[in-house]
Amino acid sequence: MIRHIVLFIAKDRVDIDRIVDGLSILTSIPHARRIEIARNRKTDQFGNDVDVVVYGEFDNETELAAYKAHDLYKESIKRVRPLRELRFAADYDSMDVAWQI
Repeated sequence: MIRHIVLFIAKDRVDIDRIVDGLSILTSIPHARRIEIARNRKTDQFGNDVDVVVYGEFDNETELAAYKAHDLYKESIKRVRPLRELRFAADYDSMDVAWQI
């Protein structure tokens, strides 16, 4: 299983709800096993710069690629890109995790 994690920092805090709304359309894309869109709770002791988190789970690379090729994904980018300052993304295979708690 592939885990897809994307972190967003808003240009302006007043746009966080619009970012969440723009990302929420991703939950209608059928290729994901699971998609979550959430505001960062900002309770970390070292840094709270991230405003919004996208977490997804996909059965394989093909499903992840289909998700990223979907028209709703493109629409989400169109809505969110102008509102974000930074975006960080990571995809990893959960079978490759070296250490688990």
